[in-house]
Amino acid sequence: MIVVVTDDFALYHAAVAELRERGATFTTREPGVELPERAAVVISAPDDDLDLPDESVEHVTTTADRVRDGVEEALGGLRGTEGRTVVGVDPGEQPGIAVISGDTVVAAYHVPLGEAVDTVLAAVDDEPDALVRVGDGDRLRSARVVNGLEEVSVELVDESGTTPTLGRGAGGKGMADVLAAVNIARMEGEPVETRAVEPTAGEIQRIKNESRDRSSGDLTVSEELAREVALGELTIAEAIDEQRDG
Repeated sequence: MIVVVTDDFALYHAAVAELRERGATFTTREPGVELPERAAVVISAPDDDLDLPDESVEHVTTTADRVRDGVEEALGGLRGTEGRTVVGVDPGEQPGIAVISGDTVVAAYHVPLGEAVDTVLAAVDDEPDALVRVGDGDRLRSARVVNGLEEVSVELVDESGTTPTLGRGAGGKGMADVLAAVNIARMEGEPVETRAVEPTAGEIQRIKNESRDRSSGDLTVSEELAREVALGELTIAEAIDEQRDG
């Protein structure tokens, strides 16, 4: 676990904001207060006077204006101390993505499909033993993610039952997608290099219907353009523009 320990007001708020934005697991302590048992990395300012317990706790010093670099270093240290980095992906229009090191969720994302591959690649950068596990529920979108992850170890996971039921006040679909990604990351799958998927007639028709809805009934994209959308070669907005220009 990452622990922010500092008397520097600006650094404290910058570090907490950055860690929250990345979905990292962390806590805070005042200097001089005993660290939690699971503390693995401490973030502090260079002039904080800290007495860390032993060398098993990594110490990262940074400043408010360089907090992004400091948090990145802390996350790297956390991965190094807690085991292999595994990334789970719950495919969809906005995939949930969870980065796990050992038993700890160190980062989580909910991004548009077009940003999913780059987000995963950034998470496994400089992690030579990283593994990506992709849910198989959304055939076309999971294939787009798998096929974009060249030179990365990928497993396809049966995602049945991975999406939790959220109780009242627990957040919206984004939260469910991220929690599903956490569950996917923790399940063994079948190693794959690519996923060849041919769109079905129903999937093509769904995209054509969506294009009509998005264009307020003005047009429906052709079957060929719908197929390109299904294969991830075009976004539906690009297909609508091409249909309109054609």
